[in-house]
Amino acid sequence: MTEPDRLLGGYDPNAGRSAHAAQRPTLIPVPSLLRALLSEHLDPGYAAAAEKRDRAGEPRTGRARAVGWLWQALAAMLVATVFAAAVAQARSVEPGVRSAQQLLVRSVRAEEGSATTLAQERSALSTRVDDVQRHALAEDAEGQRLLGRLDELSLAAASRPIIGPGLTVTITDPGASPNLSDVSKQRVNGSRQIILDRDLQLVVNSLWASGAEAISVGGARIGPNVTIRQAGGAILVDNNPTSSPYTILAVGPPHAMRDVFDNSPGLQRLRLLEMSYGVGVAVNVSDGLSLPAGSVRDVKFAKQIGP
Repeated sequence: MTEPDRLLGGYDPNAGRSAHAAQRPTLIPVPSLLRALLSEHLDPGYAAAAEKRDRAGEPRTGRARAVGWLWQALAAMLVATVFAAAVAQARSVEPGVRSAQQLLVRSVRAEEGSATTLAQERSALSTRVDDVQRHALAEDAEGQRLLGRLDELSLAAASRPIIGPGLTVTITDPGASPNLSDVSKQRVNGSRQIILDRDLQLVVNSLWASGAEAISVGGARIGPNVTIRQAGGAILVDNNPTSSPYTILAVGPPHAMRDVFDNSPGLQRLRLLEMSYGVGVAVNVSDGLSLPAGSVRDVKFAKQIGP
């Protein structure tokens, strides 16, 4: 007991106890929550209610059992009736749904055919306009200089098809592994896809840095407004899905491009994927590569980067 407690006349709870016993902590017998959860599976209130019902209950008579069976039979008949009505309604509306689906399919195919025809007409008219423009500009020196400048801008904008030598890069996903339990070889959980959009982006950027003048990925020309992005398990190039094997064509001086591309980050990434996941990588020098014209969109805002 401390000195202030003695002055106030307080009671010392450790009075009559030894120093060792006075310093011993007091244990409060509280049942362990984990032990109670493991040993007492039924709430005491439910147990008491069940015991009371067992004490008050009497053996059911045959009439009570018959009434219970009758209610169960009525409930089963009601459920069967509802299911039968639902099936009948589904069968009655099925012809209409099928007709609507067929109408939508025919409409989509007709619109696709119209879009293809219009695209062909646009390409033909664009070719005619280009021929007339070249014929008009090729008559004098100033027109020829302007025509050369337009060709440079068209090449940068990927608005004209191009044919020339270059590199062909073919990347092939390995597909399913023989050991399906080896999930460590999956770059994306739950997917067999190894090559991602960022891999193709790095390869394309490395080809640009190697001296490529024009590039296409999966038949889509890479231009200022073209993107390579991931959409679930698919890779979209200019909003067009592409799949393995991924073919990248790069027009430019082939041997000079090959020398620089061999030491580029893009090819180093592909070689790492080849060793780690079994991705197929092939880089070949090709002649007469044909790249289509890319889609040209109106640019509303632009900012020059660099000199």
